[in-house]
Amino acid sequence: MVKFVRTPDERFKNLPNYSFSAHYTDVGGLRMHYIDEGPGSADPILMLHGEPSWSYLYRHMIPICTAAGHRVIAPDLIGFGKSDKPVNIEDYSYQSHMDWLLSLINALDLNNITLVCQDWGSLLGLRLAAENEERFKAIV
Repeated sequence: MVKFVRTPDERFKNLPNYSFSAHYTDVGGLRMHYIDEGPGSADPILMLHGEPSWSYLYRHMIPICTAAGHRVIAPDLIGFGKSDKPVNIEDYSYQSHMDWLLSLINALDLNNITLVCQDWGSLLGLRLAAENEERFKAIV
């Protein structure tokens, strides 16, 4: 079992331009936070942040995309934002992040994904798209 800390929800109150509902899923015994905005029937845009950011990075883009009729999924990578943070450095690896993100994609049954990514989100997202090309339709 991975030892982790969880940032209290009150630390995220009153953030400018960040009034999104919180959603969570279990990924390997850790709680991953994600934003899920827009029509559930629409093809998803998966927005992956880099380091040291979190889904807050996309706070201005999400409303534009949802207003255009898109569904936006913006997770906080494990260790960032509202997601759990393992306390031991050994629990973080590139492969762990891949596994955690694939677990999210599977849990939400995402297909026809448009990937939007930057920094570490690109390193992870581009591999996710290459290894699961049947789930992805575009990369930005």
